Amino acid sequence: MEQKFIRTLRVITALLLLGWTGSALADPRIALVIGNSAYGTVTALDNPANDSRLISKKLEKMGFDVRLLTDSNQVEMKRAIAQFGRDLRQGGEETVGLFFYAGHGVQSFGSNYLLPVDVSLSDPADLDLMAVEARSVLHQMASARNKTNIVILDACRNNPFEELADMDDNGLAEMKAPTGTFLAYATNPGGVALDGDAGNSPFTQSLATHIEEPGMPIEQLFKTVRVDVLSQTRGLQTPWDTSSLTREFSFSPQQTPVPSFETEDLAWGAIKASEDPVQIMLFLRAFPDSRYADLARERLQQVMSNSFSKTLTDPEPAPEAPQVAVIQDPASEPAEVNDTERLMFDLAASDNTINAYKTYLDSYPGGAFANQASERVAALELEAQTVTRKAEAQAEPTASQPGEVVTLNGRLTFGNDRIRGKTIAELVRGTPHFPPIEGLPEAMWKDQTCSGCHQWTPEALCTQAQTYAANPSSEKVEKSHPYGGDFKVNLRSWAQGGCLE
Repeated sequence: MEQKFIRTLRVITALLLLGWTGSALADPRIALVIGNSAYGTVTALDNPANDSRLISKKLEKMGFDVRLLTDSNQVEMKRAIAQFGRDLRQGGEETVGLFFYAGHGVQSFGSNYLLPVDVSLSDPADLDLMAVEARSVLHQMASARNKTNIVILDACRNNPFEELADMDDNGLAEMKAPTGTFLAYATNPGGVALDGDAGNSPFTQSLATHIEEPGMPIEQLFKTVRVDVLSQTRGLQTPWDTSSLTREFSFSPQQTPVPSFETEDLAWGAIKASEDPVQIMLFLRAFPDSRYADLARERLQQVMSNSFSKTLTDPEPAPEAPQVAVIQDPASEPAEVNDTERLMFDLAASDNTINAYKTYLDSYPGGAFANQASERVAALELEAQTVTRKAEAQAEPTASQPGEVVTLNGRLTFGNDRIRGKTIAELVRGTPHFPPIEGLPEAMWKDQTCSGCHQWTPEALCTQAQTYAANPSSEKVEKSHPYGGDFKVNLRSWAQGGCLE
């Protein structure tokens, strides 16, 4: 007889919990974003400054206190990183710290360095004097002892110091970070990331596209980014991440929309005669210190009393009130179950997400519904893994990509304008489009045939192509070949297909 009344209470509580939990429990968020494009003595980059501005706007929308630096020198970068550490320490252990960097980055003897725009290097031994060691950011985060930190590096575009001894490693090395840190790289360790030709890098563009999706865990977010970038770059770039996070994190928490009231007076005028207890409860939550609060409480008691009295006198079964779906079989429910526990499980079943069930398990690890909640967590995680594997399989390039099948005498379908539509056999008899070695006088390479420098028989060329196939991460995608990096990509695909004629 009292079931309708109880259901109404549950619906009210569910709406309130789902409507306000995300905003009421939000942790402080602090971000330092750096984008360097206008380099003076090394190759300038088109997009890092754009990338940093794009990410800054997204982070600000999601509650981060953002400091943005573009085209900064070494002193500015180090000062900003030091201040970032101080801000994290002042914020406390619940603060979420985020560091984003776009620009040139290099590795030397296993350490990663971020390059300021005023970097000038003639001796590798001076690197730590001229650049900013990425580990310094991790040191600042570790000193703050906050529980959640995120580091995002879109900094593996190419190596501007290839001509220097001991500086011929591509990309960045994988770093070790303090517990509670999520590390994301634009590409795999030692790999080369693309700068992009549409105003932003493929990595940052994908991140900006998906970062606002409500409730998406950070791990799933970067899996989605990985699938996007693999597809956009035809398998040339694989974003990488490592995690030691100890708590759930999403940039944009899942929230149930709640009515927005323009003013307190308008809100009270809209609900003061309402027979809907949910609307009255929403008003009290939106305006807890309202001068109408006492009146609202009296009205709520009256409405609830009327609802209960109507239930007692109703000769017909009451229409089903919207209620939270419960997967527990009532016949098997334990006789002694706390009402609050039952409600939390009902809410988890209604939301039907991993986070919701884990919230219940955190509160009632040995609860009456713990087995059901654990089973649903396992099932949902398996579903998410299956979806991700299918998406990655669809995006993963085949052995012959780019192009359908690359052969010695077949027209190339992938690459820049200099090679697309030509055959490998034609190209090896052609002329370079820029010097094979930087600074080489034009007289030594201009209008000279490539075969004058290389004994490019089909057999020798196949042997060279097989080295590219065996070591894809060592490819110089940027101008590392007189025809451009795309030619090496086609050679790799030719070798993977068996060097067919």
